[in-house]
Amino acid sequence: MSAGEDTEERARTFRTTSDIELERVYTRPVSESEYEERLGDPGRFPYTRGIRENMYRDRTWTMRQYAGFGTASETNQRFRYLRDSGQTGLSVAFDLPTQMGFDSDHPLARGEVGRVGVAIDTIEDMRVLFRDIPLDQVSTSMTINSTAAVLLALYVAVAEEQGVALSGLRGTVQNDILKEYIARGTEIYPPRASLRIVTDVIEYCQRHLPRWNSISISGYHIREAGSSAVQELAFTLANAIAYVETAMERGLGIDDFAPRLSFFFSVHNEFLEEIAKFRAARRMWASLVRDRFRARDPRSMMLRCHAQTAGSTLTAQFPDGNIVRISLQTLAAVLGGAQSIHANAKDEALALPRDETARLALRTQQVIAWESGVRNTDDPLGGAFAIEALTDRIEKEAREYLDRIEAQGGMLAAIGSGYVRKEIESASYRFQREVEDGSRIVIGVNRFRSDAEGGEKIRIHTADPALEEEQVRRLGELRRRRDSGAVARSLDRVREAARGGENVMPVILDAVRSPASVGEISEALASVFGEHREVG
Repeated sequence: MSAGEDTEERARTFRTTSDIELERVYTRPVSESEYEERLGDPGRFPYTRGIRENMYRDRTWTMRQYAGFGTASETNQRFRYLRDSGQTGLSVAFDLPTQMGFDSDHPLARGEVGRVGVAIDTIEDMRVLFRDIPLDQVSTSMTINSTAAVLLALYVAVAEEQGVALSGLRGTVQNDILKEYIARGTEIYPPRASLRIVTDVIEYCQRHLPRWNSISISGYHIREAGSSAVQELAFTLANAIAYVETAMERGLGIDDFAPRLSFFFSVHNEFLEEIAKFRAARRMWASLVRDRFRARDPRSMMLRCHAQTAGSTLTAQFPDGNIVRISLQTLAAVLGGAQSIHANAKDEALALPRDETARLALRTQQVIAWESGVRNTDDPLGGAFAIEALTDRIEKEAREYLDRIEAQGGMLAAIGSGYVRKEIESASYRFQREVEDGSRIVIGVNRFRSDAEGGEKIRIHTADPALEEEQVRRLGELRRRRDSGAVARSLDRVREAARGGENVMPVILDAVRSPASVGEISEALASVFGEHREVG
């Protein structure tokens, strides 16, 4: 291809993945009079430039590599391997049956046990998962939604067995059910019942787990479903508004629970847009919480977020190219000011990562942290003309989405009408069409393909089918030796609490100790709340 042909082609591609047209050059920064309200210094409202003074100068972000596969014993080994390699926080991936509230011996769990995460059925599994890991010395994130209350109860029960004070537990439970209805589909109960359980968890954490993030409001899965960066931000904040409103209707004070709300965003390849997205998110959240919900505690206005590099950008055709993508995305998350980061492994387009590729992903974060120098200055790109313009534009378009959702009656109504899902599908279709017609280049897929690179052999992680049989066997043994009467009574109390409107967390905690299984507790709740059925 000649230089002229390349120029002609690129002239058609000066738009971000959110379809924002990029100017050739930006020349208008924020004016002096606008600085305090639009930017402010790092650690000061509106937190556009970061939620803390010094940002990463005195401490790096938490390096929290997502892990979970097979049995609890296997995942425990991976956790300890990553900690020995320098990981500073744990992040648990659960298998699909656990996410959906099915025990490993349920017929619908067949073939899925331990495949995309770790299988957790009972307190015995949770004990093994954190064996030799003192829970007062780690920060643990659990990516779980429909069964979040049950998995949090299991974690609390194991911490108590370790002798750890609940006030010392640090971590996050995702507990973000609304995005399941629009992006993932692992919901169990109808939306309003699910919101009730989410609020129960928020209330319980406020009272008993002061250092625990009661919810991680996730844009990541919305983005993985095909949304643009603007949609990711807008729909995540719309979900957050719904959670805040529901908690305040419960009688919780905004400054009592908002400081422990957290967020979870994806990071794609559009480098400048992704950095600007994080900055716009902080500014929008600060204004929403202060002006709409009348918060007074500065901590309530600080959007704290975890970031993960985008699985949907990884290609099976050119796995080594994924290392470059992951590095670029991780750097964008750092420059965007995330509090914790997960970097994907290069082989995740093919299978769960192997030990060595997971370690390479962690090393990517470590090289950026200790060799690049980007930690040495707060918000190093703040004031850059293009960054500030993109931050403003993303905020403007995200606010327009929030207005449209508000006009429909809020996020529950927008989800129920199918509006949110249709918007995501439209953005996903546009992006895929651009890849297919070549106007958006993906190296190794629609441009610069090499038979040698595309045909490279890469060793992938494979699940041992015997592990599923072992998990089912151990669950059966537990069922035979436990006190079935005590389990039945604990499940009756779960149903009573669900019917009566009291917080379900204390009775779920008693149930997991009994020891009832994840599936049995989920079934007890479903017998009261019913199950969600997709319409249309």
